[in-house]
Amino acid sequence: MTTLVTGGAGYIGSHAVIELLEAGEEVIVLDNFSTGFEWSVHPDARVVQGDVADRALLDRLLAKSAIDAVLHFAGSIVVPESVEKPLEYYSNNTTKSRDLIAACVDYDVRHFIFSSTAAVYGTPSATLVTEREQPHPQSPYGRSKLMTEWMLADTAFAHPMRFVALRYFNVAGADPRGRTGQSTANATHLIKVACETALGQRGHIDIFGTDYPTHDGTCIRDYIHVADLAAAHRQALDYLRSGGESLIANCGYGHGFSVRQVLAAVERVSGRTLDIREGPRRAGDVTEIVADPKLVKDRLGWTPAFDDLDRIVFHALSWEEKLDARNT
Repeated sequence: MTTLVTGGAGYIGSHAVIELLEAGEEVIVLDNFSTGFEWSVHPDARVVQGDVADRALLDRLLAKSAIDAVLHFAGSIVVPESVEKPLEYYSNNTTKSRDLIAACVDYDVRHFIFSSTAAVYGTPSATLVTEREQPHPQSPYGRSKLMTEWMLADTAFAHPMRFVALRYFNVAGADPRGRTGQSTANATHLIKVACETALGQRGHIDIFGTDYPTHDGTCIRDYIHVADLAAAHRQALDYLRSGGESLIANCGYGHGFSVRQVLAAVERVSGRTLDIREGPRRAGDVTEIVADPKLVKDRLGWTPAFDDLDRIVFHALSWEEKLDARNT
């Protein structure tokens, strides 16, 4: 059987493609290259350029290929931008996901893995967040993802489709072998921005808010290595194919680092001092959010291999150096 990976030319999707290919999967990547790059896709995957809401294209793909699973990464991901452009996020993340799910139902695709987010929780009631936490997203980004989770749950109830929605915490790092990484220009991921600053590609880095009720006044996040996250997707596919029931699970390590701690790690690993500037809070940011990963470990058998902040930074920095050489 074949796996369709939407957004497979993007940051997380390109890592998942590698993980699937190394497990012996046949992979088709569907991407419109609005933020991804065809060169970032492993050459053993078949690449189709197009939109996940293009029903004629989906009909051709699903009718001609023996696709039994979809990994859905395509979408918009920047929290502050979602506050400024909510309708764009509801279109890209919710409406288009609905169209993709409908096509999967029509062609009897039984397994669906969804790229969700910890942003569905908003400000959690406890520091360590379990899946029992009532979602209260504080941004259109989080709401758009939660709506898709609801659609998948309702679809799985009405049709013979089962799904896994993985709620990502803060994804960082790059492929340890340097085959792909976060390559989008003007990306907002903290570790990427800090690495670009360390390499002189940005003049400075901003801290958005220094008055949060944390130990150093800056936000705390649970940073997960992208290679560990890719492995969770492959294990989620194995889980569904072996008869597992639909599942929503956190993907994080269970401990967090503040913005200042992350910037200190980048300085430590790079051996360079960053020009750090302090500014006001951003709309949509929450104070602290850390995953309880017990469910994903117990149900999928997931065991992280890269749970170390300095190692995450090292891989991210190595990728930025390689990307800089590629672009010059």
